[in-house]
Amino acid sequence: MKAILYIVAIVVACGAIFFSYSFSTKFDARQKVRLETKEKNKTVTADVAVTNTKLTQETAVLAASEQKREEVIQRVNVLEATGATLKRESADWDSKLKTQKELLADMEKAMETVKKVLGDMGSDVTLDNLGDKVAEVEADKKAKQSTLDETTKKIEDTDKILTTNRAESDHFTKRLIERNARIGANAREAVVTAVDQDWGFLVIGAGSNSGFTPQTSLLVMRDGRLIGRVRPSSIEPNQTIAEIDFKSMASGARIMPGDHVMLSKPNTN
Repeated sequence: MKAILYIVAIVVACGAIFFSYSFSTKFDARQKVRLETKEKNKTVTADVAVTNTKLTQETAVLAASEQKREEVIQRVNVLEATGATLKRESADWDSKLKTQKELLADMEKAMETVKKVLGDMGSDVTLDNLGDKVAEVEADKKAKQSTLDETTKKIEDTDKILTTNRAESDHFTKRLIERNARIGANAREAVVTAVDQDWGFLVIGAGSNSGFTPQTSLLVMRDGRLIGRVRPSSIEPNQTIAEIDFKSMASGARIMPGDHVMLSKPNTN
């Protein structure tokens, strides 16, 4: 019995030694893996820090580039606006130079006239009255220059009046065209294509394309005489169903296919 107990004790001790050795081996292996993982984490963390630093730097560079781009865009816009202004000013100066050239040509003609007058003064011009003659010529030149300035001013005023009148004329023409269109719509007639006396409705061969709306009041005419009134109840682009207003019907009158329909209230002008 003791031998068996010794054997069991030996087996248990061997098992304990085996399990202890196996656990120690596995612990060492896991400790090694843990240490390797820790080192890898340090490396990855360092790489992430470097990457974040680079990303921050690149973000700053991108922001600076974006700011520079906005500045360039603003400068380009300013240059474009300045160019447009210079272009307009150049056109204005071209117009002014043209006007000045015309005035200069008129002045040259006036000077030629003065020279001719001086040449035609004749023998009555002496040293004593030469100053008076020159003063007369200068006065005549000033009067002509004043007349020229007044004429130029009148021309400018006339151009302004013509511009204003042209704008008013264009506006009046537009209103006239719109008025004629409305009058044409008022004169437009449609034809009754079907009538149901029992249900009190009729079908008209015109719809929203002809300007009919649910609020439109329509007159039914025959040979220039009023038969009665109808009210649209369903409007399609090319057809309208309307209810017959029997109270408006003339005594003994009945709406029939072929009767004409027109607006009760014309469009205002």
